[in-house]
Amino acid sequence: MPSLLDIRRRIRAVKSTQQITKAMKMVAASKLRRAQDRIQQARPFAVQMQRVLNSLAGRVDPAAHPLLDERAEPRAGGRSLLVVITADRGLCGSFNANVIKVASTFIVERPEREVTLGLIGRRGRDYYVKRAFDVRIERINLFAKLQFDDAREIARTAVEAFTGGDVDSVHLAYNEFRSVLSQRVVVQQLLPIPRTAFEAAAESEEDQRGATLDYLYEPAPEQLFTTLLPSYVEVQVYRALLESNAAFFAAQMTAMDAATRNSGEMIESLTLYMNKVRQAAITREIIEVVSGASQAR
Repeated sequence: MPSLLDIRRRIRAVKSTQQITKAMKMVAASKLRRAQDRIQQARPFAVQMQRVLNSLAGRVDPAAHPLLDERAEPRAGGRSLLVVITADRGLCGSFNANVIKVASTFIVERPEREVTLGLIGRRGRDYYVKRAFDVRIERINLFAKLQFDDAREIARTAVEAFTGGDVDSVHLAYNEFRSVLSQRVVVQQLLPIPRTAFEAAAESEEDQRGATLDYLYEPAPEQLFTTLLPSYVEVQVYRALLESNAAFFAAQMTAMDAATRNSGEMIESLTLYMNKVRQAAITREIIEVVSGASQAR
């Protein structure tokens, strides 16, 4: 049985941990508000841009622009670039583990293709570098001061790899922020520009109105692609970074809140145990005093 001194030391240690987790929860909540505001401002533009360009891509020849080139999937000796976005820090529950698990499943399910990785965040970098994966993009410590230029640099590297023929497709794997308590891991095709969204929209419009709508473009769609498609890739990468950043703070706040509650429960349990030990010690001392007095008589 541990002594009262050992139990008191453990209670003090747990209280110190509880103070740390409570402070980390408050810091994460403060940063989450700012990150949530940024993603809520960027998401509508990114989603609408994706919708418009998918619609435009469905109306032109895929040969109109290199970023629309739909190569055979899969092909012998083909390569895919998977950009895995994790956090630079831990103490966020299963946030990093979920992304790594989904990315690993993506790799295993494509044994006929070689997958090269783009690693954003220290946790993903540390995991995959130790396992000797081919890494094309490596960025850490982006989220401390996340800027659009960071997304532009990552997008430029991905576009160069795709247009240069080094890879046949580019995908993003990241945590999508849905709410404080909910984050969903998403694997999104970045290149070539997907056309499935337009086809689904066209079917919906045809069902509702009897015919598929079309639009007039000025200048021509091919000229629009030259300017818009590189910007589209940059915006989608930036959105993924913002989503992951907001999801990280939400996961960290939730994890620290749970840790704070668990610390409180442990303190209550240890305090109750300490009181029992102290009561047992007092009872034992009283019995010894009474026994000594009886023997003295």
